[in-house]
Amino acid sequence: MVSEKLKNLLNEAIAREIQVSIQYLWQHVLAKGFEGETVKGKLKEIAITEMKHAEAIAERLAYLGGTPTTKPNPITIGNTVREMIEIDKGEEEKAIELYKEIIKVAREEGDITTAKLFEEILADEEEHHDFFSSLLEG
Repeated sequence: MVSEKLKNLLNEAIAREIQVSIQYLWQHVLAKGFEGETVKGKLKEIAITEMKHAEAIAERLAYLGGTPTTKPNPITIGNTVREMIEIDKGEEEKAIELYKEIIKVAREEGDITTAKLFEEILADEEEHHDFFSSLLEG
């Protein structure tokens, strides 16, 4: 039996994953110019990865007896490609912080499966953060 705290954290993660999957997909559609062309494909790829994360987390939450949220966190697109990437980098930083907390709580509660799931997702989020950070550096 997992705590309501852990279930709530999983719903927070789902809301975030739905948010960024939509956000990155719309940025893929709206990114313009030379800079936009260089990141469009990767934004779409990351959006799909985030959708898969949302699905995996929702399945886990349902298994644990929770009800997955359907409401995303607020979506922020940005007006320029640079602004989009800065926003996205910040979103990945929030995800990394949240997912480390989920791993800690899951381990404390003896929920190894949830901890492992989030370790895998965390690796993806760190990769996304690195991508966005690299774009802003160069």
